[in-house]
Amino acid sequence: MDKEDIILKRLEELADLIKKHNYNYHTLDSPKITDQEFDKLVKENDVLEKKYPSLILKESPNNKYGSKIKDNFKKIQHDSQMYSLANAFDNNDIIEFIKRSVKFLNLVNDDDFQYICEPKIDGLSLNLVYKNGKLVSAGTRGDGFIGEDVTENILNIKNIPSILKKDFPDFIEIRGEVFLNKKDFEKLNSKLENKSKFANPRNAAAGSLRQLDTSISHSRPLKFIPHGIGNCSDKFDKIEDYYNQLKNWDITPNNLSKKCYSVEDIIKYYNQIDQKRSGIDYDIDGLVIKINSFKIQERLGYVGKNPRWAIALKFSAEKANTIIQTVDYQVGRTGAITPVARLQPVNLGGVIISNASLHNFDEINKKNINVLDLVEIERAGDVIPYVTRLVKKNSKINSKIKPPRNCPICKSNVLKENDEAILRCTNTYGCNSQKIGRIIHFVSKKSLNIDGFGEKQVKQLFNLKYIDKVEDIFKLEKFESEIIMLDGWGKLSFSKLINSINNSKKISLDKFIYSLGIRFIGEVNAEILANEFKELDMFISSSNNQSMLENIDGLGPKAISSVIDFFSKDINKKTIANLKNYLFITYKENKEFDNFFSNKHLVFTGSLSKLSRDEAKYLAKTKGAKILSSISKKTDFLIAGEKAGSKIDKATKLGIKILNEKDFLQKINQ
Repeated sequence: MDKEDIILKRLEELADLIKKHNYNYHTLDSPKITDQEFDKLVKENDVLEKKYPSLILKESPNNKYGSKIKDNFKKIQHDSQMYSLANAFDNNDIIEFIKRSVKFLNLVNDDDFQYICEPKIDGLSLNLVYKNGKLVSAGTRGDGFIGEDVTENILNIKNIPSILKKDFPDFIEIRGEVFLNKKDFEKLNSKLENKSKFANPRNAAAGSLRQLDTSISHSRPLKFIPHGIGNCSDKFDKIEDYYNQLKNWDITPNNLSKKCYSVEDIIKYYNQIDQKRSGIDYDIDGLVIKINSFKIQERLGYVGKNPRWAIALKFSAEKANTIIQTVDYQVGRTGAITPVARLQPVNLGGVIISNASLHNFDEINKKNINVLDLVEIERAGDVIPYVTRLVKKNSKINSKIKPPRNCPICKSNVLKENDEAILRCTNTYGCNSQKIGRIIHFVSKKSLNIDGFGEKQVKQLFNLKYIDKVEDIFKLEKFESEIIMLDGWGKLSFSKLINSINNSKKISLDKFIYSLGIRFIGEVNAEILANEFKELDMFISSSNNQSMLENIDGLGPKAISSVIDFFSKDINKKTIANLKNYLFITYKENKEFDNFFSNKHLVFTGSLSKLSRDEAKYLAKTKGAKILSSISKKTDFLIAGEKAGSKIDKATKLGIKILNEKDFLQKINQ
């Protein structure tokens, strides 16, 4: 064998090896070699190809011609926001859901309601866009506004037609779930090595859909079931009408969908589905309940990320008995100290559980739980397992669970606030656990959404002193040579992380506010603040004006106090100033309104007869109005119902226009 034959053989070997390891890394998410070892293979191939260009293979790893492998997923913006469902865990939650809907619409009962109920598929949400009957794009949910473009990857899913049959609208977003059924999941897993096997069908579906190599997605038997609709140029009266039209387009809705007329019907059907779910050929984790009428849905609208007109009733929590072996203490980003029971491992719903939350020390005393006791643990949906009750007393005198006198991490003093059951570490900016918690929160999916930067990676880089505070993540490139040598890292994984960090630098104001981790400022409050102030500097300056914050409708006293306290600390102001050097913070502008109340400040008082005050506020917001809690010179209109009270006098003194309910409804519909 001459030299060229030897080189050619080695190039063939390298091509096969690189292809194999790319598949393990990108497809199975289960690399068999380190990044460093992979880099060596690539470098050897590149050196040989450069030295012997005449021997370059058609299937060379560097030959991209005709390849179906993409460098990454392009981002795709949804025409309308994709929402997530709030969860219900028992019958009382469903009763309350209906009561809230009735109250919001100012009705006597739910006689006007019909419900569409269907199993909640444990899959991956997908948004299909059709223009003039032609499929133009398919995107994952992402953050609800922007997802990943997986159009090429779904082309082989049988009931996703590329062309809709007759009677199609000019534009429609069809929403549903991509999944693998149980048999196909088992068949796929049987072909994989133990280390490469998927944990469950949902992970397998997500891994199959999100393939850079489209041929892999096409080889997997993915399925699609529609369950919703986004924007549409045509209007449907009811969900059932929409589903019937989907059938005409060969997009099959869930054959287990059922129309219910009362809470009794819903609960009865839920029990039926719960009993037969083992026989359903795909994984489900509850029952989705949706109000059938689109007109009523529109009136109910949304709160935060959830529709008011739908809810997911999760299956009963799974329970098991086990023994508490010891108790540790976890310190969160806000300093909250949570006692965590280390358990004798127990199988709970197919998952081995060895840890469970004990919530707080008041709960421990109330349940009379100590180390060595036999306890019941519970896990509902994706909720962290927790100890529910004492089953049998085994503890000894010296096994009592005692609250720590000092922070278990930094040894600082702990404090129990008067209105809370939780102990907190007082070393807010010096405690390493709190620092780590803030960084984890900052890079999480609901914040900057940095792929490949989970809890494990954050802790590793923090402990090695490559990061100490949130802004340090934008300086990681200078440590590349050190980090790529660490266990679990290499050039490829580090490069992917840096790309993900760079892609996160454009962030909406509401997400940025949420990312700061201010106590009591969750997604909903962050959105309220972003909508009110629109610019970061205006939000920061509001912290000096308590009355301004108090006048924001929907913002509670704890949230207001927390914002003021947060900005009273120079360290937080410095952090934001530093972050402004790296981030491009945007405001998600609402659509332009041509309405009497557009950009007007409204205050409501008294009781309305045609609709509830909550619905009136929501309706005004959809028309571009801003809602205030109290009268001020900033107020444009006071909407006064019956028994209006003192606000009328104040509005009159300030010369503010007063509208009754009839006037309000007339103007809102102009």
